[in-house]
Amino acid sequence: MPRVTIDGRAIEAKDGQTIIQAALENGFDVPHFCWHPSLSVAGNCRMCLVDVGMPKMNPDRTPALDEQGNPVILYMPKLSIACATPVSEGMHVRIADKKVESAQEAVMEFLLINHPLDCPICDEAGQCKLQEYSFRHSKGESRFEETKNHKDKRVPLGPNVLFDGERCISCSRCIRYATEEAEQPVLTFVQRGDHTTIETFPGTEFDSPYSMNVIEICPVGALTSRDFRFKARVWDMSFNETICTGCARGCNVQAGVRNNEILRLEPNTNLEVNEFWMCDYGRLTQYDYVNANRIQKPLIRKNVTSTEVEWQEATAFAAEQLKQFSGNEIIVLGSAHATNEDNYALARFAKDVLGTSNVEFLKYEDPSFGDVKLRHSDKSPNSTGATALGLKAASNLDAILAKLNSGSVKVLYVMEDDRLHLPDEVLSKLQLIIVHAYNHTPITAKAHVVFAAATYAELEGTYTNFESRVQHLSPSIITVENERRMGLKMSRLDKFGAPNDRWTHGERRSARQSWGTITALALAMGADKNKWRYRVSEDVFEEIVDTIPAFAGLTYELLDERKGVVFGGAESEPFAMYEYESHTLKPN
Repeated sequence: MPRVTIDGRAIEAKDGQTIIQAALENGFDVPHFCWHPSLSVAGNCRMCLVDVGMPKMNPDRTPALDEQGNPVILYMPKLSIACATPVSEGMHVRIADKKVESAQEAVMEFLLINHPLDCPICDEAGQCKLQEYSFRHSKGESRFEETKNHKDKRVPLGPNVLFDGERCISCSRCIRYATEEAEQPVLTFVQRGDHTTIETFPGTEFDSPYSMNVIEICPVGALTSRDFRFKARVWDMSFNETICTGCARGCNVQAGVRNNEILRLEPNTNLEVNEFWMCDYGRLTQYDYVNANRIQKPLIRKNVTSTEVEWQEATAFAAEQLKQFSGNEIIVLGSAHATNEDNYALARFAKDVLGTSNVEFLKYEDPSFGDVKLRHSDKSPNSTGATALGLKAASNLDAILAKLNSGSVKVLYVMEDDRLHLPDEVLSKLQLIIVHAYNHTPITAKAHVVFAAATYAELEGTYTNFESRVQHLSPSIITVENERRMGLKMSRLDKFGAPNDRWTHGERRSARQSWGTITALALAMGADKNKWRYRVSEDVFEEIVDTIPAFAGLTYELLDERKGVVFGGAESEPFAMYEYESHTLKPN
């Protein structure tokens, strides 16, 4: 491994690395615009210029030493770009250097000559590399007094991405991404020179299922989301790590929240799951149901209409009704959308309290959705976990309908499957329907008891993706139950807003995690208090670890440290993961 000295500190680099890779992995800050660890090297921006030298050698090939006995370093007459210069044995690199600083200031002055003063209305403001480097690496003034060039603004590159030519610094990240990662080479530079801009090839549009990743990798505000555009300033949101629930991949994402609503989802780096990316489907479809059409509190239907009630009343009513039926009259449906903790509690409740073995869940497979990149044909986040916990995957909806139509089933208990659709004539045959649900659906309208369930954005728990990787997630949205815990995770705008501010009144739903609801229901039905002592999600997970061999050795701390662990991998060596984030000023 090459030994390299950067700003006086000796490090060991990896074979084949460039200077920027070795520097960033060892904690050195190398300013850059066009370089990205997953894309080819372009060397467009020249922001990563560094001073590179090698030891002077005597005629006998021994290092030449100065009067103090230190090696004499011969630096190259010109600066080198760190993104394209490979490291070599004995190399010396200077980053914090006046010569380098002067070059960076010149590059920044050049880039800002025609850049518009759009910061007050730009969605990228607050997480923009150009803003960051203007503060850290520029003179703070410009000698340019002429009229700036004007280019097209608000140009649709595709259905989800808008392009602003004036803000573009021609780094080519989006062009390389479209070709190399999205595999849709439709973007290119045109009008070479001071009027350079980016266009799609005639008759095409950038409509890849992964098109919106160019928004994150764009170092400025040239590429913006049609979905998020002008919704919020970045410093007004909180950003919390979570898991995308759009399919069984379980992409690591960050949820941007303001006023207790998810305003956007964006990828979070995990090289073993989704690298730096996520698909547009996950980005656009996995937050609307969290924000709208929510069940606010438990509901009870005694006659025709459903009425909101307190949790204690709903639990007591459900327990009273369930006691009237034997186990063979009850069918229980778990969910591949629910966490491992919720499914475990449900399976145990069905077996130990209800006395039924009819515990199944529906898989929602869509072969047309899956691809060879990130999207998986199983459009649920936790089918693997549900199966590992003992729930049986129903072959299809017809199999469930056959059981419900048999006449022997009188009770349907459904947990967190808002996608389930059953005909009214089937539901009307049942004497009792109990549902844990996020949203109002045709089944909740027919249910006798509806428990308001916490979505993935409001709970703590784990999902297991199709590769058997268990991943931990924690809440991003405040509920009545988790408000004390969530106080430190709120955005500054929400945290310090006054009562008369319009953005501090986001809904606080009385939604609970299903394992907690099930625990209360089990106790109301006479279960042993010593065997149902769950207080927090981690209590349930610890029991899963002790009971289910596949989960052996796992803890929430270990899952967080490694960003997920595969079944049986608790004792294995962790994957060496370098975290790269394009926007280092984004508030967390």
